[in-house]
Amino acid sequence: MSAAARSRVLLGLGVLALALAFCAGRYAVAATAGVPGTETDPLVTRSYVDQYTQWQIVNLKAGQKVVATAGVEIILRAGKATAIASAGGGLADVTAGRDLGPGASLVGNHLLIVPKTDGRGVLAISDCVLMVKGAYAVQ
Repeated sequence: MSAAARSRVLLGLGVLALALAFCAGRYAVAATAGVPGTETDPLVTRSYVDQYTQWQIVNLKAGQKVVATAGVEIILRAGKATAIASAGGGLADVTAGRDLGPGASLVGNHLLIVPKTDGRGVLAISDCVLMVKGAYAVQ
């Protein structure tokens, strides 16, 4: 083999070795980076998921109220309660397909949605049990 041919072979092997080293380095960096959505790199926190995707049972005494933020879902399971509305409107009763204005009686097992964070919620007329999904405060 001539010296020129040997030089070309060595140059080719050198380029191949550099390419392999580059690929191995990229793979090592990718392997050590957190995979989105895993325990080491969560997309959201567990408390966020629990707050916004799981129903919570809320027991109210007569006179207490739940004031909720936008998007909260509420279902009256037991007792009597009325809607707390604002100047902007009431609660969306998606089961009945209507808006519940101030003081409107809640119907048991109907899904209610709070459309805006402006003081809307539910007032307990008697002791009652609600299922609530989302951020709220009992007052």
